[in-house]
Amino acid sequence: MRQTISFVTLGVNDLARSRGFYQALGWQESSSSQEEVAFFQVGSIAFALFAREALADDANVSATGSGFAGFALAHNVASELEVEATLQEAVAAGGKLIRAGEKAAWGGFRGYFADPDGFLWEVCCNPFFPLDEHGFVQLPG
Repeated sequence: MRQTISFVTLGVNDLARSRGFYQALGWQESSSSQEEVAFFQVGSIAFALFAREALADDANVSATGSGFAGFALAHNVASELEVEATLQEAVAAGGKLIRAGEKAAWGGFRGYFADPDGFLWEVCCNPFFPLDEHGFVQLPG
């Protein structure tokens, strides 16, 4: 299997609300979006919003369940000020501040917000993983 992720798809409770949240963050929806699914180009990955019940049905699993999902999405930025600004932007768009921006024990600066469905987003400035000219994280080889 190639070491790549093509899509990240979130199963959301209210597609219109989630669409509005990400649009309020300034994300541009792809023209390939449809009424039942929203697509956003995020670097080399496609990010999709799909109704939770429909996504569960597509995967042939139960849509019930709550609590910590065991993962967080991450958005890396170039500075501590950008971490703070991004967290504020997410809250203004309807997200919930989970952890204010602060120095991390490992040497970076990070905070967390949750989108309207409770999906966790880490906003991080990591001096050990620089961003390239496109804003993509560059891991050491």
